[in-house]
Amino acid sequence: MNINPLEKIRTAWHELYTDADSNSKLEILLKEIETARSNNKFSPQTEGWYKDAVIYSLYVDFFAGTFQGLSEKLDHLKDLGVTCIWLLPILDSPMRDAGFDIRDYRNIRAELLGLPENTAVEVKQKAFRDFLEEAHARGIRVIFDIAMNHTSAEHPWFVESRKGPENPYREYYIWNKDTNKYKETRLLFKGMCPSNWEKDGEWYFFHRFFEFQPDLNYKNPDVLIEISRILLFWLSQGLDGFRADAIPYIWKEDGTDCENLPQTHTIIKIFRAVLEYVRPNTLLLAEACQPPKEVVKYFGDGDECHAGYHFPLMPMIFKAMAVKDASPIHEVLHPSVTPEIAPENQWFMFLRLHDELTLEMVTPEDRAIIHGHYCKDPRWDFRVGEGISARLAELLDRDSRKIALAYSIMLTLPGTPIVYYGDEFAKLNNEDFYESFKLETGKDDTRYFVRGPLNWQQTASELADKDSLTATVYKTITEQLKIRGQWQVFGRGDCEWATLEISPRENHEKPLLAYFRSMPGQRVLVINNLSDKEITIKAIDDNNLDFVNLASNKPVETPFTLPPYGYLWLEA
Repeated sequence: MNINPLEKIRTAWHELYTDADSNSKLEILLKEIETARSNNKFSPQTEGWYKDAVIYSLYVDFFAGTFQGLSEKLDHLKDLGVTCIWLLPILDSPMRDAGFDIRDYRNIRAELLGLPENTAVEVKQKAFRDFLEEAHARGIRVIFDIAMNHTSAEHPWFVESRKGPENPYREYYIWNKDTNKYKETRLLFKGMCPSNWEKDGEWYFFHRFFEFQPDLNYKNPDVLIEISRILLFWLSQGLDGFRADAIPYIWKEDGTDCENLPQTHTIIKIFRAVLEYVRPNTLLLAEACQPPKEVVKYFGDGDECHAGYHFPLMPMIFKAMAVKDASPIHEVLHPSVTPEIAPENQWFMFLRLHDELTLEMVTPEDRAIIHGHYCKDPRWDFRVGEGISARLAELLDRDSRKIALAYSIMLTLPGTPIVYYGDEFAKLNNEDFYESFKLETGKDDTRYFVRGPLNWQQTASELADKDSLTATVYKTITEQLKIRGQWQVFGRGDCEWATLEISPRENHEKPLLAYFRSMPGQRVLVINNLSDKEITIKAIDDNNLDFVNLASNKPVETPFTLPPYGYLWLEA
């Protein structure tokens, strides 16, 4: 029996708040949600649309300067095979943490719109709506980041909160006379922040990230109402989904590690119900850097997030390529590590994003292997060995074969793939951008190696040289995405490991990562050669022996040979 989303909100609310005053606030929120639904002019989205999507993650300014520039690049993205843009932070911010320190949740940064700083907020919102219409006209959806755990220290709520214990906004944040609470909470920015408490006058405020990003206090129902209103506002503008940033940390309880607490899931249920009631199938994406067993909890019973990042799989792809053995990927995708998820849920897959190659979710032994193999410059180190800040092309030795292989794995394992801006051009680390940021902020945040502007003039020149790394990688990734877009099985099908007879075979090595992807009417065999040697596939253990190369549409019969770092996608 389907429960009305408003009733879900009511039930979840009473799990968090019990006093009479909060009940009156709930009724106000429910009326606002009803009004938002009545005023909504956008049709419900297609159920499960995110399972067939190809996501492209970008900073507007670094990718195209302004939203007008981005509109002019939409045809490039469509030609590449992109069906959804993930806009990295675009909201008003002091930009001390790349925009994740939000100062105004309803106000887009003027420079991203090519407008003067004093432009009226509604003019900026209209410019953004115009961009959304351009994207939607090309069949491209748009999602963006909402930092739900914290704000900028310059947010008006926090500015008021600092004025003292009697201020009405004081309880929007977590203040204490000393640092004796939440002692079990781990430091997320080890090496950059010595504590989760920051002294401010005679008081301390709590933060999980940088000291200029105070955490919100969801024990105050006003905070939950405010964030719900922000979601409603962006729904009214036509946004297609939200990346819920840093959600595992939303609720804090003394005596716990303040991660993945039950109340956090209750809050996410409320957010999901708000979205579902006003515009069904609006994407809610969990940014939870946690083990898969914890991430799947953010899917709830189909009533929390639709999808989540598979953070532990990403480093295992890199480990498998480093050791030339498929075992790390087999192990991380085993049901004992990655539980089965409901058909309506989805993993989001990535090789590189705007952050470091995180090694939080791996064992110390794996961390040593991956860090030792890929941190080729000591400046790339992040959080004292817990990550590596480098672009994909740098990590993979600027070798087009390795880049193509990594994309073959990412695009064909179960999930929705994310392309990080510039990866299609084999963009390299931005040394100048990193150095200027370090000088400007005084923070040695090595993630800025992987950010910075695309040089379109230089890229065009490199694309004109068909033998360049840029041209080779662009051609390959475009072809891969074109094929993927023709086969729903990659986003929706089951996955079963394939057994192949190969030569040469040494000891118990598993140099091939091979699997069948299957759904009614479609079946594909993917074979990836993780090694630097030619491998001959002598036989495939399968009832079907008629295989067709998806790239050439030509039959493939055993035996056949894969070159070093080669791959094949076969219709089976």
